[in-house]
Amino acid sequence: MINFNVPPCAEKAYDYIKECVKNQKICGDGPYTKKCNEWIERKTGTAKCLLTTSCTHATELAALLLPDIGPGDEVIMPSFTFVSTADAFVLRGAVPVFVDIRPDTMNMDEKLIEAAVTERTKAIVPVHYAGVACEMDTIMEIAERHGLTVIEDAAQGVMSAYKGRALGTIGNFGCFSFHETKNYSMGEGGALLIRDQKDVEQAEIIREKGTNRSKYYRGQIDKYTWINYGSSYLPSDMNAAYLYAQLEIAEEMNEARLACWNRYYENLKPLADAGKIELPVVPEGCVHNGHMFYIKTADIGERTELIDNLKKNEILSVFHYIPLHTAPAGQKFGRFHGEDRYTTRESERLLRLPMYYGLKEEQVDYICDMVKKFYG
Repeated sequence: MINFNVPPCAEKAYDYIKECVKNQKICGDGPYTKKCNEWIERKTGTAKCLLTTSCTHATELAALLLPDIGPGDEVIMPSFTFVSTADAFVLRGAVPVFVDIRPDTMNMDEKLIEAAVTERTKAIVPVHYAGVACEMDTIMEIAERHGLTVIEDAAQGVMSAYKGRALGTIGNFGCFSFHETKNYSMGEGGALLIRDQKDVEQAEIIREKGTNRSKYYRGQIDKYTWINYGSSYLPSDMNAAYLYAQLEIAEEMNEARLACWNRYYENLKPLADAGKIELPVVPEGCVHNGHMFYIKTADIGERTELIDNLKKNEILSVFHYIPLHTAPAGQKFGRFHGEDRYTTRESERLLRLPMYYGLKEEQVDYICDMVKKFYG
C-alpha cells in the first residue's frame, strides 16, 4: 500500500531527543526551541519567530494580538480552508466573512476582498493553499487603505515565497504548521512569525501565560509577574529537537518534494492536455514547496470513483476541505459574502495524491499509471 502521507523524520532527531532527556530539559523554550526559532528567523527574514504547540495556537495567538477585535467584528477569509483559520477569531466573538476562491490556485480571490470590507472589518486572513502564494500585493494594498491587519495562514507554506519574500513574512503576522502531515514536522506544532518588532514583547507575554517570563529568562528583569491575558503556547523541547533535525536538511527535503511534484506534473500532463483532468497552477512570481500534488476531476462522482479505484490498486488518495460556510459551525458563526461560484464546485473536484519526503520515483510512476488507466 502506498500511504497518502508518511511523517518526515531526520536521522539526527533521535540523538537530539536523547540529549534533551539527558540534560533534563524537556519543557518549553529550551535549547532546541531557540534553535528552531533562530533558523526560521534567518531563513525567512522575519523580525521574530515563536514556536507554538500548533498552527491553530499560532493563529489564536495572532488573534489575541489584535486587542480591538471583539464580538460582532469581522475577519475576511476563504471558506476553503481548515477550521482553525476561522476558530481563532470566532473565539474572540468575531464573524468570519467568507469570500470565493480563484479556481486556478484555490486561494481567496483578491478581487473580491474589498467588496466584503465593512466598518466592522478588522483583519484579512489569506490562506496560501498547497504552499502557493495568494496575490499578496493586492491584499496588502487593500489592507493598508482600510487600516486592516493581515494574518497569513501559511500552514502549508514553509519554504515557499511570493516575489522573493517568504510566505508568512508579508502580512503583520504569519502562521506555520509543523503537523505530521506538513513538509517539516514536530508531530503537533507550529510557529508565529512577527513582522514588526513592536509586536514582539506583547506576543511573548501572551505566549507565556500572560507573564513577562521571557524577559526574566533573558536577564532583563529580576523577577517575572502576570502582565496580561495569555495562555501556554510553548511546545516541549523534545518536539523542537525532532523538528530541528529536519530544518538542518530542509533544502534537501524541499528538493526531494519538488522532484516528486514535477514528476507527477510531467507524467499527468498528457491527461490534462486531453481535457481529462486539471493540474495545479503556480502563478508567476510564486515559488512553491511541493507541499501537495492534486488533480481536479470532472465532478464529485468521478472523484469518488477514482479514489475507490486507486484504493483497489493499493494507493491511498484523499479529498480536502469541506467549505466552512457549508458546515454547521460556519453557518452559525460566519457568513459568505457574494456568490459561491467556485468554492464548493472546485472543492468537490479536487483529489490529493500521495506526497511525502521519501516517496520513490517508481511509486510516483505507478500512481500516475493507475490514474491514466482509470481514464482509459
